[in-house]
Amino acid sequence: MDLYEHQARELFKEHGIVVPRAEVTDSPERAREIARALGGRAVVKAQVKTGGRGKAGGVRLAADPAEAEQAARRILGMDIKGHTVDTVMLAEPCAVEREFYVSYVLDRASGGFLAVASAEGGTEIEEVAARRPEAVARIPVDPVAGVHTATAVRIADAAGLPPQTVDTLVRLWKVLVREDALLVEVNPLVRTVEGRIVALDGKVTLDDNARFRQSRWGDEKPAPDDSLEARAGAKGLNYVKLDGEVGVIGNGAGLVMSTLDVVAGCGARPANFLDIGGGASARVMADGLSVILSDPDVRSVLVNVFGGITACDAVADGIVRALDEVRPTKPLVVRLDGNNAARGRALLDARAHPLVEQATTMDGAARRAARLATAAPTAG
Repeated sequence: MDLYEHQARELFKEHGIVVPRAEVTDSPERAREIARALGGRAVVKAQVKTGGRGKAGGVRLAADPAEAEQAARRILGMDIKGHTVDTVMLAEPCAVEREFYVSYVLDRASGGFLAVASAEGGTEIEEVAARRPEAVARIPVDPVAGVHTATAVRIADAAGLPPQTVDTLVRLWKVLVREDALLVEVNPLVRTVEGRIVALDGKVTLDDNARFRQSRWGDEKPAPDDSLEARAGAKGLNYVKLDGEVGVIGNGAGLVMSTLDVVAGCGARPANFLDIGGGASARVMADGLSVILSDPDVRSVLVNVFGGITACDAVADGIVRALDEVRPTKPLVVRLDGNNAARGRALLDARAHPLVEQATTMDGAARRAARLATAAPTAG
């Protein structure tokens, strides 16, 4: 269950993380009053459970209360990736000195969590990783040991974050644990000119299995039934829509994130994050492909699986099922390695679908998928 940004900020504030003053409204007239109370200037932000708000025009800086009202009027009712904007949040602007990226995400393959951090925040982490992969640190976190000061210092040092961020890293871990979250992300986490560490944006995904403990979010309006993320969620898939053209499926958050980076490094953009988990069945694989292939932005699909708990022949069986059910018109590049990989490759060879090809390495698969995507005609 994804939270809206204003809900994520509420959790951050409850756990002692500094956030700018802000208020949510569904009224342009009320937006003017909120901006006045914030001192005149305000950042007006669409409240939808998806990324890409800024590129879609859903984030605007208003110089005065009148501009805030106009911005709210433009943003309310917008469609952003299938999500209608019903509310906006007006936040107090900050004088930013530096921007950082920090997150904790469940890594299903390892059975633990991954801390992902970078001293280059404010843009999509995939773009940073493509430009300077060494600028993105990935530190495994033992869920039993958690993140205390020593671990937070190690994360900050690995990512080149200033020492002032250590306390925030510890508090973000407390948000993840105490609020039953699978993902906690701040982009950007900033240092202001006054030297404060402030969370300017936030994303939190809660574990659906813990809904009974998170009932305070139950009265929120659900995501549209026709959104890809809602459809994936209904199938129990760990899926996030991105602004790209290469659909990506992998098993384990770490492997999927690495695959996104490699795709970006090959000159294409990932269209999604989809982790089928450490014990995915053929049904899960078929459901994942069904969702990705229904995305009109996708021009090719890359399946990158390292067989451990997930047997590669089960993955291949899922691909074969999906080919029969979905009847794709977009090419698939499949890389299988590890447990039962030879048997999985043989299943795909036997199916001999003209749109499916195999690669032996992740780099080779990513290059081929990127080439197919960039050569394909744009949808529509």
